[in-house]
Amino acid sequence: MNPKQEANDTADLANNDQVRRIRSFIRRQGRITVAQTRALEELWPHYGLEPSQPLEPATLFGRIAPLVLEIGFGNGESLAAMAAAHPEADFVGIEVHRPGVGHLLWRIQEKGLRNLRIYCADAIEILGDNVADASLDRLQLFFPDPWPKLRHRKRRIVNPEFLQLVCRKLKTGGIFHAATDWEPYAEHMAEALSACTDLVSLTPDSPFSPRPDYRPLTKFETRGQRLGHGVWDLLYRRV
Repeated sequence: MNPKQEANDTADLANNDQVRRIRSFIRRQGRITVAQTRALEELWPHYGLEPSQPLEPATLFGRIAPLVLEIGFGNGESLAAMAAAHPEADFVGIEVHRPGVGHLLWRIQEKGLRNLRIYCADAIEILGDNVADASLDRLQLFFPDPWPKLRHRKRRIVNPEFLQLVCRKLKTGGIFHAATDWEPYAEHMAEALSACTDLVSLTPDSPFSPRPDYRPLTKFETRGQRLGHGVWDLLYRRV
């Protein structure tokens, strides 16, 4: 290898390392309850997926069904409600914060959900390494961290590279559904999505769509509506 090529390869590796270090989240352990700790210890072996485990729906759920994946499910209440309301579909959630994972494990057990599994890991890594291309019927991203400060905007998960990954993982006709209560982030996502030629808004002439019935209102969202706060849903189909 000539010195110039070697220098270019070294720079590429450095750039790739820098990209990997810019994450859309910061791990915050937060307060974890006794019930959440117990759920992590006792229920994870039944409903948890290890970061090294490929997502194989037929093996996990014992059937072939529509597959929905949600990034950043928070405490999991919304995801558990969707799984309970739609037993005909299978759901996989990804979350990095252990208290939320523990809470959702408890909900899965309480509701007797057989169609929901969880990763506790970096969603970008799971999408890239564990999820087969053209395998998802819907990918959900509800209320991601908007990183409102200018110096933090590089951490926003919705960017051209992320949307390329989304397109790879969605089936043709599959849906990418994002929602946010932060208007500048809604505009940011709309701009990024409009530049992605493989995704088309479900609402003609608008990047925003009405909230579909399958997405439950959260308590935070309901309170915000009473105060006049907006929520923006963006639904795009893979073409």
